Amino acid sequence: MQTKEVILELRNKKGLSQEELAEKVFVTRQAVSRWENGETVPNTETLKLLSDLFEVSINTLLGSPRKLVCQCCGMPLEDDSSISREPDGGFNEDYCKWCYNDGKFAYTSLEQLTDFLVEHMSSEQFPQEQARAYFTQMLPTLDHWK
Repeated sequence: MQTKEVILELRNKKGLSQEELAEKVFVTRQAVSRWENGETVPNTETLKLLSDLFEVSINTLLGSPRKLVCQCCGMPLEDDSSISREPDGGFNEDYCKWCYNDGKFAYTSLEQLTDFLVEHMSSEQFPQEQARAYFTQMLPTLDHWK
């Protein structure tokens, strides 16, 4: 979906008029109309306000143009339910909610995370030795561990 469709759908789900949405994010009704017609896109600060209001990530508001991956464990962040949150409730699109939540990281070392992933991700088709080798190579390439 494009940003214009996402904003229109979210506004309608909340039962807000363009005027009511405009008041909540401190813009004019005309600005909301231009977003929904695809003439413009909200600026960064307004995207943050919309994200908070609609309880969706900025990536979702923009039509999910980026494929998000947790920069701690490498898990794809396919929808907003797996994206971490900051202490103020805002989304942190860099991490999954299992690695980072409420301002705190769950794993204090690369070894701790590797051990956890090997224990929970290995299987008959992905034996522990193979899983350990994969995570040992892949995890250090993620921003959190660089």
